[in-house]
Amino acid sequence: MQATKQFSSKWAIILGGSSGFGFATVEKLARHGMNIAVLYRETAAAERVLKQELSKIAEANEVIISAHNINALDTDARNTFIKQFAAGKKHCVKLLLHSIARGNLKPLLKNGDKEALTQEDIQLTTYAMATSLLDWTKELLAAELFHADGRIIGLTSEGTDKYWEGYAAVSIAKSSLKSLTAYMAVELAGFGLKTNLIQAGITATPSLKRIPDSEKLIQHAIARNPSGRITKPEDVANVIYLLCTDEAAWINGTVIHVDGGEHCR
Repeated sequence: MQATKQFSSKWAIILGGSSGFGFATVEKLARHGMNIAVLYRETAAAERVLKQELSKIAEANEVIISAHNINALDTDARNTFIKQFAAGKKHCVKLLLHSIARGNLKPLLKNGDKEALTQEDIQLTTYAMATSLLDWTKELLAAELFHADGRIIGLTSEGTDKYWEGYAAVSIAKSSLKSLTAYMAVELAGFGLKTNLIQAGITATPSLKRIPDSEKLIQHAIARNPSGRITKPEDVANVIYLLCTDEAAWINGTVIHVDGGEHCR
């Protein structure tokens, strides 16, 4: 299929793009002509398969997809990536998508053989799933890489507002991300950046499967959802694409529910 060159010469940087929402966004944006830098942490075996998939997507859509198996939370790794990426480029990053899913899933108190959540667990999870977005944004701004009408998008879930077993550290992180989104929306607007947060419905991603009793969450979501199904990664990728369009330039500082109405029940 011939790619629609809607985003020709523009780039997306996707933090956590090897599966789930991140990978679905790679597929969606590539179809519309956007070049993509995909950052992830995978084993050598998993990376071989991933690179083959990314190569096929790039070839089919006539775009550039660069794969980077690095720790996006490490300062040196981030700086090295940006220095290499910035060579010969200016004002090309249309989208920075934060899709890092790395956190501790422990109860607040020790429960049988389950160790209790520590302060270090909370701090590490909050940086991974929330405040690292600010560091990436600052460095991309300093390198003059953001497009004049750029987008910054984070991802959250209903576990921020409702109890999910073992989800406390992630919930704290996502609550911080929600506050950070509002402040970034205000303070970065002068750079042409629009910062928004997507609250996806229950989605059967690898990250969800690590949450205790995830199958119960899935069944409950199916029962609640007006459409009788859970959210798919493609549903979220479609909205990320929409937020990148010129028509979405006035959407800033918003939490957008992408769940088919699941949150209404």
